[in-house]
Amino acid sequence: MNICVFLSAADLDERYTRPAREFAELIGKGGHTLVWGGSDSGLMKVVADGVQEGGGRLVGVSVDFLHAVARPNADEMVIAKDLAERKALLLAKSDAVVVMVGGTGTLDEATEILELKKHGMHRHPVVLLNTAGFYDGLKEQFRRMEDEGFLPLPLTDLVFFAEDGVGALAYLEEALGVQ
Repeated sequence: MNICVFLSAADLDERYTRPAREFAELIGKGGHTLVWGGSDSGLMKVVADGVQEGGGRLVGVSVDFLHAVARPNADEMVIAKDLAERKALLLAKSDAVVVMVGGTGTLDEATEILELKKHGMHRHPVVLLNTAGFYDGLKEQFRRMEDEGFLPLPLTDLVFFAEDGVGALAYLEEALGVQ
């Protein structure tokens, strides 16, 4: 399974790096491929290291202006011309999407992926990995959108909220029929 992970490239503390590393190791040990933004810094590096150490493959999609921080030993690295092309390539190269902790870029990626799914532009299962309650507020907002009629389909058809990497991976494997 090719798992696209949207996440921060910032250096973060242990409450985010430890669960990220644990999830990455599950991806690698499961024989899956990480499809990610290609950065060799911060949380992106932590996840890429964990996947690679666990035996998984790395497919990076970077952009010209971030080429200098792209991971040199990825199994595959594509350089997109801009962020829009990057998001499209990340989605095209993946079977599933996991949104981990991040800033405005991660939030932009998450909302675009969900908007595309809402309109039937892809059928990938999408997981928001709610590490340390990071997405509690967003989860509440999505529920309000659903309750007040802003979503044309049930929230559960758009996204699954997982509290840990084990739950995230189990959901994806079940959704895609992977054993």
